[in-house]
Amino acid sequence: MPVTGAAVYAEIRATLDRIEKGQGAAVARAADLIADSLAAGGVLHVFGTGHSEALAMELSGRAGGLIPTNKLALRDAVLLGDLPAEALADPKAERDPELARKVWDLAPIEPGDVVLIASQSGGNGSTVEMARIAKDAGHIVVALTSLEHSKAITSRHPSGKRLFELADVVIDNGAPHGDAFLPLPDGGTVCAISSIANAALAQALVAEVTSRLIERGVEPPVYRSANVAGGDVHNDAWEARYAGRIRRSAY
Repeated sequence: MPVTGAAVYAEIRATLDRIEKGQGAAVARAADLIADSLAAGGVLHVFGTGHSEALAMELSGRAGGLIPTNKLALRDAVLLGDLPAEALADPKAERDPELARKVWDLAPIEPGDVVLIASQSGGNGSTVEMARIAKDAGHIVVALTSLEHSKAITSRHPSGKRLFELADVVIDNGAPHGDAFLPLPDGGTVCAISSIANAALAQALVAEVTSRLIERGVEPPVYRSANVAGGDVHNDAWEARYAGRIRRSAY
């Protein structure tokens, strides 16, 4: 496969086709569980580290998205807790299981809330620990991961578990082991695809959850753009219903 823009677009189309055909049942199951939670007043909490944090941003606090969503991030332990900023200076901090506990203890999570965790590899310590904590606390856990990548690695969590082995629902983003897909002459690869696949799956999930709420006669809590007339008024009224349960900030 040549290293060209055209090859990237071709692989994106092929990947999206694969996940549309292969992940429909998993997306539907996750949508059922999330819709059940939101209809009962619950919140969807989303966690990801590294580039998988983009998935949490895709689902939390954006125009066209579901309002009762809350992003969890490792930096919560610094900005909301007492962890020194230096603790996150190490780019490998995501491998530390203890960070997940610090983030969880600061999170406004209540019984009945669903936790969605995104991770390409599904094997880093904080990712697996977040899933373990959520499961032990009785929450539904949805995983968005690459099964090809995850099954090819050894977990960095003390339990030896990987994310997909702990989740109630596993959505496979179809990304390859290593994420990048265009081969280089030296044997490496370039151009990662997981972020694009994750974003598509996130929006498909939003659509399916919204559809289920409408079918139940529940007004879907959907953000309007803050940059259109009436957007702030609409959004502020909805956010007030979830005061203390969802965080909205610039970080």
